[in-house]
Amino acid sequence: MAPVACSGDEWSETAMLVIDMQKDFVDPVTSSAALLTGEAILPTVTEAVAIARKRGIFIVWVVREHDPSGRDVELFRRHFYSSGKGLGVEGSKGAELADGLTIEDGDYKLVKTRFSAFFATHLDSVLKTSGIKNLVIVGVQTPNCIRQTAFDAVALDYNNVAVIIDATAAAKPEIHLFI
Repeated sequence: MAPVACSGDEWSETAMLVIDMQKDFVDPVTSSAALLTGEAILPTVTEAVAIARKRGIFIVWVVREHDPSGRDVELFRRHFYSSGKGLGVEGSKGAELADGLTIEDGDYKLVKTRFSAFFATHLDSVLKTSGIKNLVIVGVQTPNCIRQTAFDAVALDYNNVAVIIDATAAAKPEIHLFI
């Protein structure tokens, strides 16, 4: 990942959204549903977060956490929760951040229940009241959560919305690159 030249003031207006980098989605030891491509990007995501911290970029950890019953999950996924195979169940090991990723002082944790980090959350308010105008997005999955969050960020008039391609992943590389 090549460094981007930017003044310190510009970084204070930038936030990094780290999306769904949880064990259920990227750790095949914890979850049979984890993406191997998600596990593969973990070192790059870790490096991107470290660089963002050095630059003073606001880190937002966007996580999926669902009620064990699945009543807050999309209708098309509810059957997984009734059979006990739901992902991102609040308080479960699978809902934890992947190994090596930690929420530090000054970071922000946002819980979402849909693809977009903006849908039915207070993310836009948190970012705008923090003076954030630019977003850098990393995490999983490109065709769902990454894409929808990026589209919503553009619709909400963020100046620059960047997706770090080697710090994002989809179930299949061809889907990731096509998006």
